Amino acid sequence: MGTLSGRTALVTGGSRGIGRGIAERLAREGALVAVHYGTNREAAEQTVKGIGAEGGRAFAVGAELGLPGDAEALWTAFDAALARHGGGSGLDILVNNAGINAHGRIHEVTEADYDRVFAVNVKAPFFLIRQGLDRLRDGGRIINISSGATRIAFPSITAYAMTKGALDTLTRTLAHDLGPRGITVNSVSPGIVATDINPWLADPAAHAQAAGYAALGRVGEPADIADVVGFLASDDARWVTGQDLEASGGSALGV
Repeated sequence: MGTLSGRTALVTGGSRGIGRGIAERLAREGALVAVHYGTNREAAEQTVKGIGAEGGRAFAVGAELGLPGDAEALWTAFDAALARHGGGSGLDILVNNAGINAHGRIHEVTEADYDRVFAVNVKAPFFLIRQGLDRLRDGGRIINISSGATRIAFPSITAYAMTKGALDTLTRTLAHDLGPRGITVNSVSPGIVATDINPWLADPAAHAQAAGYAALGRVGEPADIADVVGFLASDDARWVTGQDLEASGGSALGV
């Protein structure tokens, strides 16, 4: 019996990278995990298959975020898939992990770029939470994946960093608002993590430079972030709410 046995989790962007690591971690602890994907159904099904091979339970649920009606579409798909997989109804753990980047300094970011990154990274999780509150059980968990870029200035990703700052504010205010229901709300801020969203890490020189940012001397892995999420989702974190836990290996501590 895992620490999350009998609980149901939804991980947005759960088919790849950090999201996949989180889905796998929660499943290993016994949760029934809904692995959300936007357009890559095959990747989500591979994640589900991998979880099943390790004795876990998971199912894929698709809905493209950043479009009108995205939250409603995701919850409709979730409700139907949960019923098909014998999960009854309701949710215990919501992990808002899905996100996109918007590369470019302020003079390089177009209005369309700006609108798109805010639609996916801020508006979608806001309305997923808003429309999911009647599904989220008392004593549940909301975990938002933020970024170390809210603390460290990276002019080349200004718009992206702004979206994560908005998530941090949402985390604090919701923790206050939902506290009477026993629902904790926290965020996790990764540093540089080796996933396919960072293909530039394939260059040895770039990888070495990225590793040098961290006090612990290496680039992060999805499991480094997933383990922190696993803690926040568990009863061990019952007295932690409204917090941002930076999981960056101590990046830029000397700056």
